[in-house]
Amino acid sequence: MGIKWRHWALPAAPLALVVLAATSCTSTPDTGAKPTETSSASGAPSASAARVCAKPAAGPAKAPAGAVTVDPKVVGDLAEKTTSSPPGTTFWLRPGKHRLDPDRYAQVIPKEGNRYLGAPGAVLDGRKTNQYAFGGSARNVTIRYLTVQRFVAPHDEGVVNHDSADGWVIEHATVQHNSGAGLMAGARQQVRASCLRDNGQYGMNAYKAGDSLRGLVIEGNEIVGNNTGDWERRREGCGCTGGIKFWAVNGADVRGNWVHDNRGTGLWADTNNNDFRIENNVIEANDGAALIYETSYNAVIRNNKIRRNNWVEGRREAARGDDFPFATVYLSESGGEPRIKARTDKIEIYRNVLENNWSGITLWENADRFCNSPANTSSGDCTLLARDTDRCVQPAIAKPPLYGDCRWKTQRVDIHDNRFVLDKSVVKCTAKCDRMAVLSNYGTYPDWSPYKGERVADAITGKQQNRWYDNVYRGPWKFVAHDPSRVLGFGQWQGKTYQQDAGSTLAPRAGG
Repeated sequence: MGIKWRHWALPAAPLALVVLAATSCTSTPDTGAKPTETSSASGAPSASAARVCAKPAAGPAKAPAGAVTVDPKVVGDLAEKTTSSPPGTTFWLRPGKHRLDPDRYAQVIPKEGNRYLGAPGAVLDGRKTNQYAFGGSARNVTIRYLTVQRFVAPHDEGVVNHDSADGWVIEHATVQHNSGAGLMAGARQQVRASCLRDNGQYGMNAYKAGDSLRGLVIEGNEIVGNNTGDWERRREGCGCTGGIKFWAVNGADVRGNWVHDNRGTGLWADTNNNDFRIENNVIEANDGAALIYETSYNAVIRNNKIRRNNWVEGRREAARGDDFPFATVYLSESGGEPRIKARTDKIEIYRNVLENNWSGITLWENADRFCNSPANTSSGDCTLLARDTDRCVQPAIAKPPLYGDCRWKTQRVDIHDNRFVLDKSVVKCTAKCDRMAVLSNYGTYPDWSPYKGERVADAITGKQQNRWYDNVYRGPWKFVAHDPSRVLGFGQWQGKTYQQDAGSTLAPRAGG
C-alpha cells in the first residue's frame, strides 16, 4: 500500500453496453493525431457520459425458462435456494426487496456457473446487518440487473465477490451504499454497464492474494461518489481510497467508464500492476487525482477526457504551503519495462484532453523507496524484477543488476499529442495549480542506501527516457524538473538542458 504523495525533503512515511456517446472520447487508430485547437467549455455538463446510475437497464420481467424463482417475501430464500440447487442454475429474483438471514455472516455462496438475474425493481438489501452479499470460491458466476445495497463489509473487504473468485461477470448491476468496497475482483472478472455508487471505501477493490489477478475488464460503468467514509481523514496516509483501487493486477482494460465525484482518487493502480489500457473514459470532478499509477509497469493511457479533478486535495496541500506538484495524473515509481511481458514496453499517455484540473501530469520517483528499505510503503513488497527482498541489501544492491532491479523506476514514459487546458478563473487558484513535472527527492535514507544524493533526480530527469512531445498547452503552464525548486518557463523546458516538449505549442492566455 502506498502513500499518495512523496515529498522532497523527507523520506516517505513508513451485452447491451452503455458507453460514452459520440460527443465524448472515442476509440481511434493508434497512429497519433495532433490535438484539435478547440475543446468543450470548461465546466460543461457531462451529458456525453454514460449515465448508468440515472437510467439503469431493466432486467427480465418474467422468469427465463428453467430459472429458479426467488421470493422477496421469504427471508433467506436466495441463499437457501442457491444451496439446494445444482451448479449452473439460473435464479430470477422477483421485484421487491430481498433479505438474507439477520446474521452478520449470512451471505449467498454461489456454485460454479450460477446466474443471478434481477427483475425490474429487484434489490438485495443487507439492512446494515449483513457483511457480504455474494462470497465463496465458485468460478464463472454471473450477476445481472440486480441492485445490491446496504451491506457492511469491513475495511478493505468487499460485498460482491467477497472472496475474489475467478471469472465472475457483473453487468447492469447497481452496487451502492455499502461499507468497504462494493465489489472485489478475481481473475478474468468483467464489470460492465454497472453503477458503483456511494460505497464507503471503494467502488471496487481489485485485490486477490497471491498476485494472480489477471485479465480484468471494466467497461461502460459509472463509478461515482465512493469513499463516503473519508478514509484518508480517518487513517491519514493509508492510501486506501478511490473509485477503484488495483493491486497486483496483470492485464486490465478500463474503457468507456464515467468516473466522477469520488471522494479521493478516481482510478488508483498501486503496487506491481502491469499491462493496463485506460482509454475512452471520462474522469472528472474527483476530489483527488483522476489517475494514480504507482510502483507499477507498462500501460497505455489514451483518448480520455480528464477535467476538474484534484481541486480539493490539490488546494488543501497548496494552502499548507507544500511545493510538491500535486497533479491530476500522477505516475509514482512507475514506468515501462521490456523485461516484463505486456502489450507495451513503456507507459504511453496520448490523445487525452486534460481540462481545468489542479495541475497536469507529474512523474515522480522517491529516491528512498526501494525493496527492503524502511521507506518502502508497499507493505514489504519488492519489484517484479527482484521479488526476494532479502537480495536487496549491501553490498549486492550497490552494483548491477540489483542496483536497477531493486527499485521501481519512473522510466520510458512518453507523453504526447495531448491537450492541456487551464483557466485559473475556473479552477479558482492563483498558484501551484499550473504545473507539469518530472522530479525526485534528495536521497537520504536509510544509511546503507546506494541511491543517496541527486542520483535518482538526475536519472528520472535526464537518463530514463521520459519524454513530452507534440502536445498543445492553453493557459499559464509552468514546468518543474529535477526537484521542486526548479520551476521553469516553456522555453527553459524545451531548451538544451531538459529538451522536453519538442513540437509542442503553448498559448499562455488561451486558457480562459
